[in-house]
Amino acid sequence: MSRKTSSTTGVDTNEKELLRAYDKYADALFRHCYFRLYDRELAKDVVQDTYMKTWEYLSAGNSIDTMRAFLYRVANNLVIDHVRKQCPLSLEMLHEKGFNPHDTSKDARVGDIVSGREVVRMLDKLEEPYRAIVVMRYIDDLMPREIAAVLGETENAVSVRIHRATQKIKDLWEQGDIHDA
Repeated sequence: MSRKTSSTTGVDTNEKELLRAYDKYADALFRHCYFRLYDRELAKDVVQDTYMKTWEYLSAGNSIDTMRAFLYRVANNLVIDHVRKQCPLSLEMLHEKGFNPHDTSKDARVGDIVSGREVVRMLDKLEEPYRAIVVMRYIDDLMPREIAAVLGETENAVSVRIHRATQKIKDLWEQGDIHDA
């Protein structure tokens, strides 16, 4: 995914590349981190750390072949590091922290509210490897090959995990585990 540069391209080039990447991917990275951590401030910190680590990598004379995949890989590793250090959050803890999926304007459609709550419940019920795949595929809109580059796995392994995650969601749905939560 990355390689050492044979000649120095200059700080200006690296800085411009990173600024373009920030403009293009920062919002999507924030959503990715938020739906993995359920903490707005922590997600902001992880995104900031992602760009700092990427800057350090570029400043060390390295180049990046696929910036989007590299950023997601760094962010994913930072999320994993944080999750390993913390206890898992429950849906009740999310509500206590101020997350309210049904706090919308009066003009919002009821179907959107119900869908939003159900998505949060589905993500809350999935184990972490599956949750990460679902967020990357359906919220971040990454293709299986991009997810494979982020996770350092084969595209086939990622496709299998996506299939298993969607099957788990379907099973939870049919059992009523999502509706009753």
